[in-house]
Amino acid sequence: MLFGRFKNRVPTPEEALRGRPEPEYAVPERHTVLGTALQGPYPEGLEIADFGMGCFWGAERVFWTTEGVWTTLVGYQGGSTPNPTYEEVCSGLTGHTEAVRVVYDPAKVSYETLLKRFWESHDPTQGFRQGNDTGTQYRSAIYTHSPAQAAAAEASRDSYQQVLTGSGHGTITTEILPAEGRPFHPAEGYHQQYLDKNPGGYCGIGGTGVSCPIGLAPSGE
Repeated sequence: MLFGRFKNRVPTPEEALRGRPEPEYAVPERHTVLGTALQGPYPEGLEIADFGMGCFWGAERVFWTTEGVWTTLVGYQGGSTPNPTYEEVCSGLTGHTEAVRVVYDPAKVSYETLLKRFWESHDPTQGFRQGNDTGTQYRSAIYTHSPAQAAAAEASRDSYQQVLTGSGHGTITTEILPAEGRPFHPAEGYHQQYLDKNPGGYCGIGGTGVSCPIGLAPSGE
């Protein structure tokens, strides 16, 4: 089956589903917890960070509870299929991973702090898996929006790898790539702030228990 073929390998653009020029669904206007707009344009001075860390339901809650975060939304990123559906992403045929977009005020929370939350809230050594969730859509990823973000992400990865290795963990598999050329496609409305709407719902987020050093990465400008 095609799904099995791409369960442990991201399809090439030629192999991926063709997708569609426009999404098949509308995205809610407001965040159910923060009350802010889900999609841009965002207020001046805010910045964007994109993370993939397993099931995006729990990942989103990690960040909407972080002080200085203005809004969050979940979606699909890093693949080749434009405007995919959830079912298509789960098939493994789009190349996308489940991602959370974090819109934050750098005067209130640093990108390094968001990176610390990212590393400590999942196991970045598991490849195409996160806990019991398996498939390429659960891979760990950071999609950066500036050279400063890229430098900070790579420095934090290297620092965290040192402490993970010292604690007996394996090699970080997180992909760190520019967001440019990897559009973020917002997910269906029922996925947005899922754990606010379903407090007892599945989370899937769990870290290694190893603290991530912070302050070792270069500060963004």
